Amino acid sequence: MSKKEKDLKKKKDLTKMRTPHTYAIIFAVVLVCWALTFIVPAGKFSVHQIEYTDSNGDVKTKTVLDADTFRYSYNLNTGFLANELKNLSDDSAVLEEMGVDQEALKEFVESDSATWNQAELDDLGLTDDVLYERYGESMYDTSKKLHKTARVWGTDDFGGFGFLNYIFEGLVTGDKYGSAVGIVALILVVGGSFGIIMRTGAIDAGIYAFIRKTKGLEKFALPMLFFLFSLGGATFGMSEEVIPFAMIMVPFVIALGYDSIVAVTVTYVASQVGNAASWMSPFSVAVAQGIAGIPVLSGASFRLVMWVVITALSAAYMMVYAEKIRKKPELSAVYDTDEHFRDRLENTTEEEMKFTLGHKLILLEMLAVLIWIVWGVTAKGYYIPEIASQFFVMGIAAGITSVIFKLNNMTINDMASSFQGGVADLAGTAVVVGMAKGILLVLGGSDANVASTLNTVLYSLGNALSGIPATIAAWCMYIFQSLFNLVVTSNSGQAALTMPIMAPLADIVGVSRQVAVLAYQLGAGFVDAFTPVSASLIGVLGVARIDWSKWAKYQIKMQGFFFLMGTVVIIIAMAMNLQ
Repeated sequence: MSKKEKDLKKKKDLTKMRTPHTYAIIFAVVLVCWALTFIVPAGKFSVHQIEYTDSNGDVKTKTVLDADTFRYSYNLNTGFLANELKNLSDDSAVLEEMGVDQEALKEFVESDSATWNQAELDDLGLTDDVLYERYGESMYDTSKKLHKTARVWGTDDFGGFGFLNYIFEGLVTGDKYGSAVGIVALILVVGGSFGIIMRTGAIDAGIYAFIRKTKGLEKFALPMLFFLFSLGGATFGMSEEVIPFAMIMVPFVIALGYDSIVAVTVTYVASQVGNAASWMSPFSVAVAQGIAGIPVLSGASFRLVMWVVITALSAAYMMVYAEKIRKKPELSAVYDTDEHFRDRLENTTEEEMKFTLGHKLILLEMLAVLIWIVWGVTAKGYYIPEIASQFFVMGIAAGITSVIFKLNNMTINDMASSFQGGVADLAGTAVVVGMAKGILLVLGGSDANVASTLNTVLYSLGNALSGIPATIAAWCMYIFQSLFNLVVTSNSGQAALTMPIMAPLADIVGVSRQVAVLAYQLGAGFVDAFTPVSASLIGVLGVARIDWSKWAKYQIKMQGFFFLMGTVVIIIAMAMNLQ
C-alpha cells in the first residue's frame, strides 16, 4: 500500500471516528440535560380545561397552563399555612364549596406543622394549585428555589428516578396511543409485517416493473410523491403513519438511482413540511388556534398559498440533492449503508424480476390496506393501535397469498421467521424511541402542572420576548417554537404548553395571535424533521438504516433552508397584518 493510500485510509478512519452513534449522541444530550437541572430551578404552572372547536366543527377540550400562575418550586411555609388552615377549618361554607372534609382538616391542623408535606395536603383536597390560588406565594418559603434533579441511579420504587435508567423509563412511558410505548409497539409490528412482505418479493418485482415501464420519467415521480406526503401532513397530521410507507419507498427510491436520504425526505420530511404549512391539521393548527382564542381554520387562504409555495420549494431543494446523488452516488453519506438495498436489488434473479399474478395481488392488498388506513385516520380517527393492527392484517394477507402462489417457495414457517426477522431489524430503532423520551424525563417531564426545569425554561424564554419590536418579536417566537420542538415533539402537546404563553404575549408586543399560531406551526413542523427526540423520525431512519448523525449532516442544511422560508413567511404575515 502506497503512502498516499495509507494517508487516505487514515483520513477515512478519522472521519468515521468523528461520527458518533445515535445512542452516543442521545446519551450526551441526557448528560447535558441532567447538568442543566442543577443550574435551572424547577417551576410549574396551574392548569385548566378550555373548550375549542376542531376542524370538523366538534367541541373539544384541552388541558392548558395558565401563564400568570408560574412559580418556582419552593418548600412549604408551614408556619403560615398552620395559621391559615386553622382559620379555614372553621369555615364550613368555604370548605364545602372547595370539597374539603372539615373534620379531616381539623384533625390535620392539630398535627405538627413542621412535618407537613404537599402529598398530605393533596389527600385533603388542598392541592398546590388550590392553595396557590387562595394564598399566592405566601404559602411558600421563598428563601430557596428548589431544583428537580434526578439521582444518578434509582427507580420510582427505590429512591426515585435516576437518569441512568432513562432508557427503561423512556420505553415504558405513555400508553398505546402515543410515545413511547405505542410508537415502539407500532414499529415492531410494522417491522414484522414488512418482514413477511419483503420475503414475498412482491415489492422488488413491482419496482422492476415500474422502472421498465417508465424509463426516463423516474425523476418526475419524486416531486409528485413529495406533494402527496406533504398533503398527508397538511390534512391529517401524517407522522407515525409514514413509517410503514418508508419501508416501501426506500428500496423504490434507491432502485431509481437515488439514496435512502432522498427516500426519507420524500416521505417523512415532506409530511412535516405539510404539517408546518398546514391550513387544517386537527393536531396542530386547529388546537393552537383554539387555545389562542381565534376562529379555527381562520387564515386558511394565506396558509393554503403558503403550503403550495413551501412544498414546491422544498421539493425543488430535494431534487437538487437527489440529482447530484443520481449522477454520482458515491457522494452520498449513506452510500455504504445503502449497499444492503442495492445488493438486494442487484442480486434479484430474472425469475424473481417477473411480475406475476401473485405479486400483483399482494401489491393490490397493500394498496387496499393503505387506502383503508388513510380513510380510517381521516374519517374514523384511527390511531396507533388501529394502524398497527391494519398493517399486521396486511402482512398476514401477503404471506398467505405468497404461500398459495408459492412465491419464493414461502411456507407458514417462513412467514413466522420473516416476521421475527422484521421485528429484529427494527428493535434497535425501538430502543432509540425510548432513549429519546428519556431526555424529556431527565428535564422533569412535559407536564406544566409538575415542577420541572423544562417549565422554567419555557417561562423564561417567553418573558424574554416582551419589550421588543413587533416583527422581531414574531421572528423570535418562531425561533423559540423551533428550539422548544427539539425536546417536545408532540404538536398538540407543544401547543398546550406554549400557546397559553405566546397568545397573551403576542397581544403585549403587538403581534396578532394569528401570527403567533403561524410561528408555532412553522417551528413545530420543520424541526420535527431534524430532532433526534422525534419517535417518528427515528422510526423512519431505522427503516432506512440511516444513523441519525449522518442524517443530521444533510438535514441541518435543509433546516437552514426551512428556517429562511419560515422567516420570510413571518415577515410577510407581519407586513400583511395577518389576522
